[in-house]
Amino acid sequence: MKVQKTCAGLMAVIALSGSALMPIAASAQSNSADASHHRQQTKNQWRNLAIGGGAATLYGLLRHDKVVTFAGAAGALYSLSRYEHDRKSQSKIDHARAAAFDRSSFDRNGQHYVRKTVTRNGHKYYQFVRK
Repeated sequence: MKVQKTCAGLMAVIALSGSALMPIAASAQSNSADASHHRQQTKNQWRNLAIGGGAATLYGLLRHDKVVTFAGAAGALYSLSRYEHDRKSQSKIDHARAAAFDRSSFDRNGQHYVRKTVTRNGHKYYQFVRK
């Protein structure tokens, strides 16, 4: 019976650590919209890992297995911490993007740029063009 509990605990830890260590697809962050989208994806991944850690904690509590309970709780708490960090980071990215496009013009390196509205495929976009 003790061997069965130990194996179940090890399997839960392996499952949680395997999903936590999955490589995140790297993509070029050419603009802040891509950065915000990437941050949303990592936020979702951390949320899902927190849910998995909570499920492992519940499983450990039901089976009276302290190893699985502790591993699941630690994984859930760490995932929630990272989720909150990514949430705040995404908010900063979105605010910076809004502030940049809130201006109608700016000067950089001796050049004057003016905001123009562009419509492509029925969607409205802003871009800055040199004047």
